[in-house]
Amino acid sequence: MPDILKEIVKVLPGEKISEATFEAANIVLYTKDKDFFLDNQGSIRKAVSEFKKRIELRADPSVCLGLEEAEKIIKEILPVESEIKDIIFDPPRSVVIIHVEKPGLAIGKRGDLLKQIKAKTFWVPFIKRMPPIQSEIIEGIRSVLYQNADYRKKFLNKTGHRIYDGWLRDKKHEWIRTSFLGAARQVGRSCLLLQTPESRVLLDCGIDVSEDSTESYPYLDAPEFDVNELDAVVISHSHLDHSGLLPYLFKLGYKGPVYCTLPTRDISSLLQLDMIKIQRGEGKEPIYTSEEVKATVLHTICLDYEAVTDITPDIRLTFYNAGHMLGSSISHLNIGNGLHNLVYTGDIKYSRTNLLEPANTQFPRVETLIIEATYGGKDNVMVETEADQYMVDVIKDTIKRKGKVLMPVLGSGRAQEVMIIMERLIREKQIPDIPVYIDGMLWDITAIHTAYPEFLNRNIRQQIFHKDKNPFLSPIFKRVGSQKERKKIILEEGSCLILATSGMLTGGPSVEYLKNLAEDKRHTLIFSCYQPPGSLGHRIRGGETELPFRDQGKTHILNIKMEIHKVEITGHSDRRQLMNYVKRCNPSPRKVIVNHGESSRCLDLASSIHKQNRIETVAPKNLECVRIK
Repeated sequence: MPDILKEIVKVLPGEKISEATFEAANIVLYTKDKDFFLDNQGSIRKAVSEFKKRIELRADPSVCLGLEEAEKIIKEILPVESEIKDIIFDPPRSVVIIHVEKPGLAIGKRGDLLKQIKAKTFWVPFIKRMPPIQSEIIEGIRSVLYQNADYRKKFLNKTGHRIYDGWLRDKKHEWIRTSFLGAARQVGRSCLLLQTPESRVLLDCGIDVSEDSTESYPYLDAPEFDVNELDAVVISHSHLDHSGLLPYLFKLGYKGPVYCTLPTRDISSLLQLDMIKIQRGEGKEPIYTSEEVKATVLHTICLDYEAVTDITPDIRLTFYNAGHMLGSSISHLNIGNGLHNLVYTGDIKYSRTNLLEPANTQFPRVETLIIEATYGGKDNVMVETEADQYMVDVIKDTIKRKGKVLMPVLGSGRAQEVMIIMERLIREKQIPDIPVYIDGMLWDITAIHTAYPEFLNRNIRQQIFHKDKNPFLSPIFKRVGSQKERKKIILEEGSCLILATSGMLTGGPSVEYLKNLAEDKRHTLIFSCYQPPGSLGHRIRGGETELPFRDQGKTHILNIKMEIHKVEITGHSDRRQLMNYVKRCNPSPRKVIVNHGESSRCLDLASSIHKQNRIETVAPKNLECVRIK
């Protein structure tokens, strides 16, 4: 759609528009005419109807009131009861973000207060709810975005030009293919390259946290991958096996857009920064630095669920809830203006959990489905109510013998699931009132959960909106902020539950707790997440009781005497849920590609889907290319 900006300006009073620009797929018009800004007499609505694009009108920055005066007026307009916490101006975009405790009071009836701010200051106001728990990572991301507001505006405009300025490559042929650069017949380093004659889009860019070699990373040296040809990156969720190598793309020179949800942006940034810290702590040279993480944030475009957006001239993206963790997304890709519809599930949970609604199964169109198989084997059937009760029994038994329970958890998702379960069990007096220590990055990630309640299920969302009912603010949860506090917890008498990263015992505070608690039979170790082959967690769960550890240059043997238990509190679908998901996917796909699972599980799930649904299936290997159209 060449010259779309000029075409839009043509249907408007041209003299009223001072600038027409892109914000990625959205179009923003600026005006110096104050009257036109406050009342465009339906001309913008008419343009939206004609061009079927999101078009927004803002006052030209030169028209906006000065920052100090605008802030004073905003504070006069908004009621004291709304509890203003922060006012942040974005001058290049004529936008002001107002953080409050009570958004409803700040917005007013039918948005009346926002209209007043707009009329008196000519800034476009956005009201944001202040999260109940402060998060340093959210503050840091906000700072990066606003300190680089001019660059951000130019980047979004450049992204829009790539989408709308016409094709750069082959227009004559129609084909679509995916190259599997990671996570094909394995769990870890998810990375798929989607190619059409016009577009190159990367779906996820993760690492294998259980490996410590070049096998940890996707095959970015594959002949079909060229970072300079890459148009966009889509991240399904923030776990490191899906987002851990993303900043490395910017180290290689990538400067294009990254699409994900707001929670995914925030949590993945935190996990990436933590990985740098862990690698430095182990005496290794990090594969990227915090500067590349900042660059990633600056190039990230966040989308809500079910918001349709163009990402290249021939690919349209829509995110749907995946049910796996906060902000996790199923990607629906409409390719070639209806030529083909591809659904990439990422990791999914097809059942309602303590935190999230089940994965979405309803799409406008589906021809090809790419689905995970982490628990896709015939024997991977879990009964979650039994798992909850088993965990309760294990904790009770440990308390009786005055032991401590160590639960290594993933930074996001399972940890908060366990927190919700523990808060309920203690509130209902099913287990004694013991402290639950939150170590590693868990506190920040929990804060991010409270910042985005709209991504949680209805029950938790309503509880978060009421401070006195917010389960994450329960006094049973104690934040661990230092090595000194960690040692105190280890040495003190009395039982407790310790939630600490990493969930696979591949580093972080969970390993420190293990070293100090493992040789006392009173204590208990509960595995609550997937343990990939090769990880320390996998070895312990497999029965190893003598483990060599290096400490201060010396190697000593750690004897595992504490009780070992496995409770599958997983954000992945089990075998039955995966089969049901394919069955209930509407419309039914014509082809299913299975990935993200151990080889036998991928092959088993692919075979069963084919037999039960009479659908073409394939379980590719890494570096295989599958033509889907």
